[in-house]
Amino acid sequence: MEYLINISYIVASVLFIFGIKMLGSADTARKGNSISALGMLLAVVVTLLESGLSYTWIIAGLIIGSAIGVVAAKRVQMTGMPELVALFNGFGGLASLLVGWAEFAKAGNFDDSEYPVFTGCAVVFAILVGGITFTGSLIAYLKLSGKMGGSATNFPGQKIINLLLFIALLVVGGVFVATNAAWALYLVIALSLALGVLGVIPIGGGDMPVVISFLNSFSGIAASAAGFVILNNVLIVAGCLVGASGIILTVIMCKAMNRTLGNVLFGSFGATGGKAQEVEGEMKALSTEDAYYILESAESVIFVPGYGMAVAQAQHAVKELGQILENNGAEVRYAIHPVAGRMPGHMNVLLAEADVPYEQLCEMDDVNAIMESVDVAIVIGANDVVNPAAGEDESSPIYGMPIINVHQAKTVFALKRGQGAGFSGLVNTLFFRENTRMIYGDAKATMNDLVGQFKD
Repeated sequence: MEYLINISYIVASVLFIFGIKMLGSADTARKGNSISALGMLLAVVVTLLESGLSYTWIIAGLIIGSAIGVVAAKRVQMTGMPELVALFNGFGGLASLLVGWAEFAKAGNFDDSEYPVFTGCAVVFAILVGGITFTGSLIAYLKLSGKMGGSATNFPGQKIINLLLFIALLVVGGVFVATNAAWALYLVIALSLALGVLGVIPIGGGDMPVVISFLNSFSGIAASAAGFVILNNVLIVAGCLVGASGIILTVIMCKAMNRTLGNVLFGSFGATGGKAQEVEGEMKALSTEDAYYILESAESVIFVPGYGMAVAQAQHAVKELGQILENNGAEVRYAIHPVAGRMPGHMNVLLAEADVPYEQLCEMDDVNAIMESVDVAIVIGANDVVNPAAGEDESSPIYGMPIINVHQAKTVFALKRGQGAGFSGLVNTLFFRENTRMIYGDAKATMNDLVGQFKD
């Protein structure tokens, strides 16, 4: 049975790898997801074949967990997907923490363990990373859901306190490995939970996509550490895959923002709401009737979606307007910034849900190369990713961040509910440009109104 389980773990790991590989293409992503799910199903089934398991608790956990998962998946809106992902990351970290704690409770002081030092180190690492991931993800959830202020929260000596807290964690963890004292383990749990809170509250809302990706990587690392605790090969492999892919995505997103990971985690972006140059001029409003006449004669149109599109659930109306413009002879594209929305790939998921052709989705560099020839750029609820201050205002917190250069288009329509700043608190100088017209109101209603103008 042991050989059968290990061989099945190898097969499951191979399925994970092939599944992740297939996620790199929109044509094979659905199949890749199914293959990875099959690998996980195989791993779970063969694990349940091990002797000495309490199936009563396992069945109870499956029923309760499945019920919660089904309800959460059915009730969540696309606007709430970033918060749900944050919670997934957090509870993944909590599971790893509990595995480490349970192993200690099961083995006592590890007197009978073959590798007591190694096991102790694995337990401490699983609890440390899992605890930070759990509470850090909860803070990210609260910020994304609006239950907590999205701006950075700072207090005097914060970085020093966090550093001392981390050093204390390492010291107490070392004490536990050396002595196997229960009090040291419980102190590691408390300190790791505290560090997760104090580590994420100084990060502003504009950096949440990077934080979500980073915490996702942490949840994978915690799972891998839990695999070492219980000597489970497939958990080690799966955790390493999640950890590696998460950190790669984090680096890519930091590069897209022209910032280092250290600056994101410790730079306190948004703590003061951001300073920017004084903006001259005024926002010029435009009616949908006048916008229709401009769009009706446009030969090229680019949609730039942001979180506002998710809030209004306007993706289907956007797709319908894009189809109408194509039938009218216009070339239509959708420009996706790597950090648009509140989580990695947020806009891609929304547009895919609306069946927008994948070939019409363009990366930032590709669309910037042709922006000057674009007749109309339609910005739907995006802010920082199209803010010209990133290239013009050296005092701006986002200076140097690559953006989608919609300000170079011949005409820009900016769809917003009102005149307030974006999630990061920065004023967007794009809205004051001579070639920009503001269309105020709900994005879905605006899009449906424009669709109606073409159909009349």
